[in-house]
Amino acid sequence: MSKETMVVLSTAPAKPVASRLAKALVERKLAACVNIVGGVHSLYMWKGKMKQDAEVLLVCKTTAERLPDLTAMLQQEHPYDCPEVVALPVIGGSADYLRWVIDAVDG
Repeated sequence: MSKETMVVLSTAPAKPVASRLAKALVERKLAACVNIVGGVHSLYMWKGKMKQDAEVLLVCKTTAERLPDLTAMLQQEHPYDCPEVVALPVIGGSADYLRWVIDAVDG
């Protein structure tokens, strides 16, 4: 895997859950930083029915190299049966910040 920087999105049912997951991701060096964004309103289909829920969004900064472990951790420790884990490659940005992300999860 490369040292490519990634942004991973995941939702949680409430801020305490999001905080617990974010803390574990950063402590385990699976993410350099996790932003917790409140006020998310999600509409989705689940088991054939339309659902609407208030959620909290986690915006995780990591690397492609750490992505499999980050994904596994969220799938194991998340309260949802099928947690959102969507990874997006970072195609640009502050070189200093992107280097910090890599260093934070490497060390």
